[in-house]
Amino acid sequence: MAFAPPVFVVLWSSAFIAGIPGLQAAPALLLMFARFALAGVLLTGYALVTRAPWPRGRAVAHIAVTGLLIQAVQFGAFYTALGMGFPAAVVSLVQGLSPVVVVLAGRFLGETVTRRQALGFALGAAGVVLAVADRVSLSIWGVLLCLLGLLGLSAGTLYQKRFVPRMDVRTGTAVQLLVSAPAVGLACLAVETPRVSDWTAFGASVTWMVLVNSIAAFILLNTMLLRWSAGRVSTLFFLTPSVTAVLAWLLVGQSLHPLAVAGLILGGAGVLLANRRDAPEQAADGGGPDSSPAAPTARPSAGETDTEENLESSGKVL
Repeated sequence: MAFAPPVFVVLWSSAFIAGIPGLQAAPALLLMFARFALAGVLLTGYALVTRAPWPRGRAVAHIAVTGLLIQAVQFGAFYTALGMGFPAAVVSLVQGLSPVVVVLAGRFLGETVTRRQALGFALGAAGVVLAVADRVSLSIWGVLLCLLGLLGLSAGTLYQKRFVPRMDVRTGTAVQLLVSAPAVGLACLAVETPRVSDWTAFGASVTWMVLVNSIAAFILLNTMLLRWSAGRVSTLFFLTPSVTAVLAWLLVGQSLHPLAVAGLILGGAGVLLANRRDAPEQAADGGGPDSSPAAPTARPSAGETDTEENLESSGKVL
């Protein structure tokens, strides 16, 4: 699992770049509908082929809620803001503040924060601000949409860790996507004119976001949430603004400001500090990279027993 955090950050950050041609070719919610629907179908097929255990009972409802929050609300809001012309750097800035929100609400999960971790959060937040300090522009609707996306990501992360910390990442992510697709599709019909002006750009954008962002990145995210605390996983979002700036420089020729480089370094230091634990904390948290999903931080809730039985009978989790 040592490779998971850096790979996740790169894959997650690439969504902002992949979304640029798609948003030029189609409305934001139509783009998200295509992403969720196709990714959900593909991941469902993969789960069936690998005979992954499907959630039952209340676990299905809990996973559906996390899907609507993390998928539909977060990405629907963020990409609508991008489609309105709100700068991608500012969107990634707001998304990068998710660790602060998660930590402030951490008592919901019974998680504690050490002084070292608090310093890490502070450095990470400072790195986020530095990364986009030269690009900030504001509009009231863009700000509100970004705040809505932040709420969806943070609330979904906490909700999943509290109610379904042991869900199988294959079937769980598939359920999240399949629930989110019709919700975003209905929103598209209600507030947008669903039309594609460039099918090549639209197809390329959707393909990347489906395979890389909706499947690979979310399998990594859900796997890390199985093994580590929500606060620890969320610190990775401190790095997304700077990594997004680096990817934009490499892939689409956008200038790389020195502040973005400084933000990447500072954000990286914050993540390292926030993820560094003392031995007693690891034992209490179950939080080392090699810890087993069978010993989650959160107390199992009603409705989670079905999922646990499924996992035990299958004997495998990605």
